[in-house]
Amino acid sequence: MERLLHHLARLVECDSQNPPRAFGPGASMFEHCRQVLEARGFGVEVADFGDGHVNLYARRGRPELLFNCHLDTVPVGEGWTRPPLELSVEGDRAYGRGVCDIKGAAAALLTLAEDSDADMALLFSSDEEGAGSCCVRRFLESESHRGYRQVVVCEPTGCEAILAHRGFLSVKGHFAGVMGHSSEFRALADNANHRLARWTTAALAHCESEAAAGRPTCFNLGLVSGGTKSNVIAGDARLHYSARLGPGQSNEALFDALKDLAGADAHASWEIPFAGPPLPAAGQNDEAAREFCLAHDLEIGEPVGFWTEASLFSAAALPALVLGPGDIAQAHAVDEWVELAQLRQAHEIYARMIGHG
Repeated sequence: MERLLHHLARLVECDSQNPPRAFGPGASMFEHCRQVLEARGFGVEVADFGDGHVNLYARRGRPELLFNCHLDTVPVGEGWTRPPLELSVEGDRAYGRGVCDIKGAAAALLTLAEDSDADMALLFSSDEEGAGSCCVRRFLESESHRGYRQVVVCEPTGCEAILAHRGFLSVKGHFAGVMGHSSEFRALADNANHRLARWTTAALAHCESEAAAGRPTCFNLGLVSGGTKSNVIAGDARLHYSARLGPGQSNEALFDALKDLAGADAHASWEIPFAGPPLPAAGQNDEAAREFCLAHDLEIGEPVGFWTEASLFSAAALPALVLGPGDIAQAHAVDEWVELAQLRQAHEIYARMIGHG
């Protein structure tokens, strides 16, 4: 535990907030990982895709299992009672931005790499929190991903193996209107805010009907803005919604079903900043991941509602599961923390996965 906390302290003290993602391949967290892993016989490759998109890929021997951790974090935010970019250990908890999501898992893997000479592969990425996943997508475009039979994405799951989770779809919309004086009766039809409101009503009704048909669709209209003042017909309105679909559902099918509702095809334009499929993805099933769990005596948990990059590996036909220390309720929170017992348990479970201990 002393060495694990040493590694965790080095990772936490590196400011990897995303946004602004103001770091590069020379950031201290990558340097620390590289030094630790090279000293234990790993070949280490660092790929810089620009604007803080960095992969550190390390491999020793001929492993068939790949561990993936992202080292970027959400912004610190206000209200902390402890230094967010310093590791604080109090009682049975470690505090600091990223200790749960998911630098704690990375520290456990670095410690395991020191403990063992077993074949092992690690991918540390840096842009998961920015809803872009450039790092994982670029890794999957390379030859490096070939040959792996299982991927473990180390998001916080209470050290249970999660084999299924919802997808994530992020969509921005712009509704055009015809500006003018609010005394004109045409405001009912021409006001961009009214057009957006009619679309929203139709979109909510569609998602409610999906749930009634046995396809629960999480839909959230997160941001809405439009118009200039109350006596001016709004000339434009904007929204940003997200949806989270279960395994077997399609982001593309939902977007197509929603985009033209309530006449939006005549005056709305759309942008999809991010779309990630559910897990399993692309017609895959969880059979290989389930067999892996049975072979390594892993406790399988219930599907979760949050999205992870495991679905990107699954979409590339790599069996993937999610397993890491901590609870998602502690992620992104003020005074983020993880139990020391969870870190120890993650180390032990990861060791079993690579046949060590």
